[in-house]
Amino acid sequence: MDAGDAGGPPRGAGAADREWSLDELAAAYAYPEQTNGRQEVWLRANMVSTLDGAAQHDGRSQPISSAADMRIFGTLRQLADVVLVGAETVRQEGYRPVRARAEFAAAREAAGQAEVAAVAIVSASLELDYSLPLFTSPLVPTLILTGAAAAPEKVAAAEKAGAQVVVAGDGMGVDPARAVRALADLGHHRLLAEGGPRLLGQLVAAGVLDELCLTISPMLTVGDAQRISGGPSVGVPRHFELVSLLEEAGFLFSRYRRS
Repeated sequence: MDAGDAGGPPRGAGAADREWSLDELAAAYAYPEQTNGRQEVWLRANMVSTLDGAAQHDGRSQPISSAADMRIFGTLRQLADVVLVGAETVRQEGYRPVRARAEFAAAREAAGQAEVAAVAIVSASLELDYSLPLFTSPLVPTLILTGAAAAPEKVAAAEKAGAQVVVAGDGMGVDPARAVRALADLGHHRLLAEGGPRLLGQLVAAGVLDELCLTISPMLTVGDAQRISGGPSVGVPRHFELVSLLEEAGFLFSRYRRS
């Protein structure tokens, strides 16, 4: 795995012939340092795309991923306070709660983080399967971000299942900027969005995305799969700058920050 010119872990002899360690990946993908002793909210997204722009194959991202991609996926989760995900992605990908990993326990404790990142689901309808492990066996309560107009009986069902319902919109939907503020108010400053495309499109359009970690998969799928983000186009294209670039087995692991 090769590091790019900026922001990658230090490159030692023979580095291209071995896997980066978890410590090196954690350093390469570290969140920004505190400013004036104050933790700033930072929202990054992690997505994968084929060479021809598909964000999934047969409705799931796993077929276009790789072992290295999953190592980085796991590292990003261990660095975050909360994982933000859309309800449809939860349904399609069979989402499970974030698991604790001994390799990151000391660093999370030193950073004042919980044992694991919470999962925060964005859902207007609250049509979720509460028998899933995401609700029955999380180490920390699963959050559900919804609008103020959500049906009271649906809210009650979610809370009965052990989820924490957070209002982040005035109507049925969720306002991305308000969602970020609501998570920060709960003490979550290191945010990680894992999709899907509709949610990422909303975050981009609202101007709240600070960083994109994008895996370029060396595959061609054709078909009509979604791009990594969807929705109405923005008035002026958002410009991000490359921070680092890693490579393994033809997969490129890029990291861009808002200019």
